[in-house]
Amino acid sequence: MLYHLSLYLKSYWSAINILHYVSFRAMAGLLTALGLSFVFGNWFINKFSQLVRTPTREYVPDTHKLKGNVPTMGGLFIIANVLISALLWCNLLDLHVWVFLFTVLSFGAIGLIDDWNKLHKKQGISARAKFLLQLGSALLVVLSWLYLIGPNTELVLPFFKNIHPDLGYCFIPWAILVLVGCSNAVNLTDGLDGLAIGSLLPNFAAFGMIAYVSGHVLLAEYLQIPFMASSELAVLSAILVGSSLGFLWYNTYPAQFFMGDVGSLSLGAALALLGLMTKQELLLIIAGGLFVLETISVVLQVLSYKATGKKIFRMAPIHHHFELLGWPESKITIRFTIISIVLSLLALMTLKMR
Repeated sequence: MLYHLSLYLKSYWSAINILHYVSFRAMAGLLTALGLSFVFGNWFINKFSQLVRTPTREYVPDTHKLKGNVPTMGGLFIIANVLISALLWCNLLDLHVWVFLFTVLSFGAIGLIDDWNKLHKKQGISARAKFLLQLGSALLVVLSWLYLIGPNTELVLPFFKNIHPDLGYCFIPWAILVLVGCSNAVNLTDGLDGLAIGSLLPNFAAFGMIAYVSGHVLLAEYLQIPFMASSELAVLSAILVGSSLGFLWYNTYPAQFFMGDVGSLSLGAALALLGLMTKQELLLIIAGGLFVLETISVVLQVLSYKATGKKIFRMAPIHHHFELLGWPESKITIRFTIISIVLSLLALMTLKMR
């Protein structure tokens, strides 16, 4: 909105041209999202404290049963901040923005349905129904992206600058797999105060930098990465960083509210789309290695128990294993966040290692 307003005002006030700079709008979007969190955070918590309480979850340590009075569905707060900030600072004629916002809203809607059922029916939607809804949303996202923008269907391999296999129509199931997989991985990680959002922050920052250089002709050519004819993903990534920081302000231990599935599913899908649109989705395995570890721990636990009747971990996902080993919740969160920062830096380093 402000970007488009500047097009009419620049002839009267030349200084307003600064709104055309991606770097300025990215920083402004980050600060706007963060500011909205500070201004409306306590109001949101007070309102939701009267409406929604976190239900007692199964398969968690006993200490988590004390969190029943903490309001949930804080992901709605994050999504609202992202929407408002994006409408203010993004180029709304860029279709990448609308595909991105549709992704956040569609996966957020699935999480909202699940959270609502947990609160009012004491049980979320079935795993099968949830998975099918995710597949449907991911398919709509990919088809709308293909129809409106027509993305590059090549697969960029880290460390290999000249190997770019074209997936063709196989890009559709590949993109769906990335969207659904990343969304669920973040959902599994959301189990401790500040854990999921603290792990997402470095990833959003890293892919924001990747989006910026991908949208700059000279930088993309210098790093020999695919050029993307849009820099708006850099602005959206910065907005995600600001919204996440604002949410972490209230979600850090002891949490004042939780994001719920509405937050974890939408933010996981947003991260996946950043990877897909910048053609660096394979870097999600490195930068999002913590989410991969959480998912693998659950898969291994289930397979081991079904095959041998024995558990590998005291409890899965793996953050609960460390919790039962006696690690304080805040220590697990901080250490996992540090790991996520290191992995995100390693992912950025691969851009030069080609």
